[in-house]
Amino acid sequence: MKYMDISKEEFFKEYAKHGTTTIGLVCSDAVVLAAEKRATSGYLVAHKVADKIIPITDKIAITIAGYVGDAQMLGKYLRSEMELYEIRRQKKVTVKAAATLLANILFGNRMSMTPFYVQILLAGHDEETGFHLFSLDADGGNIEDKMVSTGSGSVIAYGVLEDKYKEGINKEEGILIAARAIKSAMARDIASGEGIDIYTITEKGMVKVPKEEIAKLVK
Repeated sequence: MKYMDISKEEFFKEYAKHGTTTIGLVCSDAVVLAAEKRATSGYLVAHKVADKIIPITDKIAITIAGYVGDAQMLGKYLRSEMELYEIRRQKKVTVKAAATLLANILFGNRMSMTPFYVQILLAGHDEETGFHLFSLDADGGNIEDKMVSTGSGSVIAYGVLEDKYKEGINKEEGILIAARAIKSAMARDIASGEGIDIYTITEKGMVKVPKEEIAKLVK
């Protein structure tokens, strides 16, 4: 069956949701987000430089799995809403509020002709309540957790995460565990590969881990 002959929903069920690996970890002093960089279309490697972690504010970011266009549009929409909120209210939006807004958008479109076929991790830091990580699905489901992986490589990544992750680990430990989990997924999942991106969100803000440091970790 060729994907050009089937509907968007059928294509998503058959192909799109299967291709990626993303990870979110809550640490004692940061939230760590990680993803590989391969974008697939069925059995075709469509792109080798996909950015699957999207900053929303200086302390909130999302990871994307599923339809790239849908996820990118949601990222732009959410970023705009956060900027408007901060202008009107003169205060920072909370991570929970951002996750709730995104869940409402997904829920409101689930029965439309053009729903958003995505699975998203949303993470960040609040000055009052600390670090948060939410997992959201295409139907608007919204669950807070400490350790989550999405995509086709998640079944492999979870083997590393379940073994190594413990609540209370620090940022450096989280980066190492995330890098190892993504590397394991890339080794066995054909839809994951082409490198690793890792972001950390601390009380001071968001930082992308240098490629050189990631290379040393996975080596």
